[in-house]
Amino acid sequence: MKRLGERIKKKRELLHLQLNDLAKRVGISASALSQIEKAKAFPSIVTLKNIAENLHTTVGDLIGENEMLSQNPLITASDRKFVESNAGGSELYLLSHHDPLKQMETYLIRFKPGSDISDFFAPHAGQVFCHVLQGVYRFLLDGEPYMLQPGDSFYFNTVLEHEVQLTEGESGELLWVVTPPNA
Repeated sequence: MKRLGERIKKKRELLHLQLNDLAKRVGISASALSQIEKAKAFPSIVTLKNIAENLHTTVGDLIGENEMLSQNPLITASDRKFVESNAGGSELYLLSHHDPLKQMETYLIRFKPGSDISDFFAPHAGQVFCHVLQGVYRFLLDGEPYMLQPGDSFYFNTVLEHEVQLTEGESGELLWVVTPPNA
């Protein structure tokens, strides 16, 4: 998280933007942006995307995805990039290397009891593939409820309203694949 704040500040300063100016463009307070730059707070994906757009860069660049660029297709468990956590305690990890031509973004979402995926993904036109690794989930898609258990998969268009919540288990994990990437 510290490196994210450092990257944001460095890019902001390279563009000769004052903290207040970037904060206004992004739609957050200057104190919130200052907290992000000092690694005392973590932005939502929506805020991070707005910061990236206003700094003329990508979310991947800000979170250090480009630092992992290599010919090696392997990402070990220790190479996973923490992206963010939400108020419910769910955590989002990036599982894919940077590739300007990639067609999807792959995440691991870790859940605590009763937590959900709120605040992780901005509405966008695309598709999601979800595979349950651990836990039992209530999945609401366009008002229709589904129960997912380990081994179950779900594929849907993201224009449909959707919610996912861990309903059983001490913790849970989902594999979450999004197209297009950076959505």
